[in-house]
Amino acid sequence: MLKACIIGASGYTGAELARLLTLHPNFELAGLFVSQNSQDANKPLSQLHPTLSGLVDAKVSAINDDLLIELAQSMDAIFLATPHEASHDWMPKLVNGNAKVFDLSGAFRIKDTGVFADYYGFEHQHNSLLEEAIYGLAEWNAAQIQQANLVAVPGCYPTASLSALKPLIDNNLINPQHRPIINAVSGVSGAGRKAALTNSYCEVSLQAYGVLGHRHQPEISQSLGSEVIFTPHLGNFKRGILATITVKVADGTSQSQIDDAYQQAYKDKPIVRLLNHFPKLDDVVNTAHCDLHWKYDANSGYLVIGSAIDNLLKGAASQAIQCANLAFGYASHTSLIYEAGKCR
Repeated sequence: MLKACIIGASGYTGAELARLLTLHPNFELAGLFVSQNSQDANKPLSQLHPTLSGLVDAKVSAINDDLLIELAQSMDAIFLATPHEASHDWMPKLVNGNAKVFDLSGAFRIKDTGVFADYYGFEHQHNSLLEEAIYGLAEWNAAQIQQANLVAVPGCYPTASLSALKPLIDNNLINPQHRPIINAVSGVSGAGRKAALTNSYCEVSLQAYGVLGHRHQPEISQSLGSEVIFTPHLGNFKRGILATITVKVADGTSQSQIDDAYQQAYKDKPIVRLLNHFPKLDDVVNTAHCDLHWKYDANSGYLVIGSAIDNLLKGAASQAIQCANLAFGYASHTSLIYEAGKCR
């Protein structure tokens, strides 16, 4: 069994990681940690997240610098569900050992340090680690993830958007004169567990935010290799992301070329489901899946793609597990797909 721990275990994503690792046949959940000043320290995780009662009852411990060094040596896998600044500051200690590190923050996703500072509000100090970090878009970067010691797990909006757009861009089917337009709606759990008026269920009304300035825009553009217009929205529901993406395709593109691009991209990747109708959140919430569908208007040359994921799972925790599966030699979907009540 591979020994794994979670730093930042008390949040929504940390709780999902704890559940997935506990149920995984090849991992032992060997530690749950939070920052030293967290009010969640020394409480059972199942007290903080009662749905885990009887499954993950271990206490959450406070992390410190000595523990970081110890974990780097004693663990096989370390999962960081921490603020960007914490991942940035702790990473040199964590990668200087035997463990493979899977960072769910944005600290190591954007390679350009100037762009990073503009969008994250602080200067990046670890250029060599930025170069080392592999972007963990599991369906697309499997070979690199298999060799990685540091994986930057993609954000939730980028996962939904890139899963929809990568088959097109890789087959040169997007008109380079027109930026893809991404409109995506997320549930309030995407803002994290910390209480705030801006994500209070009673205060939220469907609204756009971060318009032309959200930090996931450069992440999407970097991985896609093309600029995009990305507009996120906050909806008054708990979890899930629904992205509706409009693309002007390259001149001469046919329906069969579009269909083939998606079918070839995902034919051996069971996490991504290609539907015969536009996806809805109810079908992906509490699953590791990404559901896709598209419709093409050959007269205008415009294509609309629908993409749906659970923001806490395929947009965070289950994609991190996909990356860990790949890094340790297992099939990407190991322990993430359920069939007739059984996980495979």
